Amino acid sequence: MFKYRFTSLKKLAITGVSLFCLNAAAFAESEDNHSAKVAIAIHGGAGTIVKSSMTPEKEAAYTSTLKQAVEHGYALLKAGEKGEVAVVEAIKILETSPLFNAGIGAVYTFDGEHELDASIMHGGTKNAGAVAGVKTIRSPIEAALLVMNASPHVMLSGKGAEAYAAENGLEQVDNRIFDTEFRKQALDKAKARMAQASNGYGTQQGTERFGTVGAVVLDSEGNIVAGTSTGGMTAKRYGRIGDSPVIGAGTYADNESCAVSATGHGEYFIRYNVAADICARMKYLGISLAEAADSVVNGVLVKAKGDGGVIAIDGQGNIAMPFNSKGMYRASVDTDGHVTVAIYQD
Repeated sequence: MFKYRFTSLKKLAITGVSLFCLNAAAFAESEDNHSAKVAIAIHGGAGTIVKSSMTPEKEAAYTSTLKQAVEHGYALLKAGEKGEVAVVEAIKILETSPLFNAGIGAVYTFDGEHELDASIMHGGTKNAGAVAGVKTIRSPIEAALLVMNASPHVMLSGKGAEAYAAENGLEQVDNRIFDTEFRKQALDKAKARMAQASNGYGTQQGTERFGTVGAVVLDSEGNIVAGTSTGGMTAKRYGRIGDSPVIGAGTYADNESCAVSATGHGEYFIRYNVAADICARMKYLGISLAEAADSVVNGVLVKAKGDGGVIAIDGQGNIAMPFNSKGMYRASVDTDGHVTVAIYQD
């Protein structure tokens, strides 16, 4: 009996030590997550954004929504959530706001509908997902994440993407939910201008071509992730797709260099492979994130007459947000927890 009790107590003691070690390891891991470097940057589109055309109330609304989105994403990162979760949740706040050209605030096509695009990429796995030209998915960035995590493919489009999202439980909506009066007025102006053009399409696009939202993050596991979502170009026709769902053009992430989300005149970002080019310059030229991003946005794109900007982050949490337009809605929280929200060039 005494031998049995001794053996049992010995086992209990060993079990207790094991449980203590496991709990200590879990606590240490939790502490590591909370103390690890994390950072986030978001954008709400670039374009002709000047203070003289902005009311104080509207500026406050933009600033408030950007701050809400970036702080929510940062809080998730500090809690140890994976980078892709923080990217999607931050972007969903912008997709829900009528202020930005994504989700609820999406622009109109020439035919008076809304066609939405989004993409996401993980810098550690190089896995990526995208949807293009979707009309009935409430959150395109959620659909892009679904494609990345559950599909063998990278990009799904149109009705196929919608069917896949529906089969996997993503919320489906009527296309009219994306209607806003502000965007309808922009469509009417664009169509009136296009009617006066010789070819009736394309070259007469104005500032309505701008508008995208995006996020880039460094998570507590050291991974960087980028995501982008957009309603595209006002009065677009013929199933036009811009750079936002194109991996390498509007979105790219590589743990060995950086993560980038772009906004601007998409055709130029596709032609010059902007997001991937910034990362490649860091990786192969050994230059800083700031130098790589600036050389493409204010060098390559300016020379090509391509307007827009990017947000970018590297594995150390350094953030760059260059743009060559009048303004870019943007916000960030750096590795020290410092919050920045800005709109104009200065």
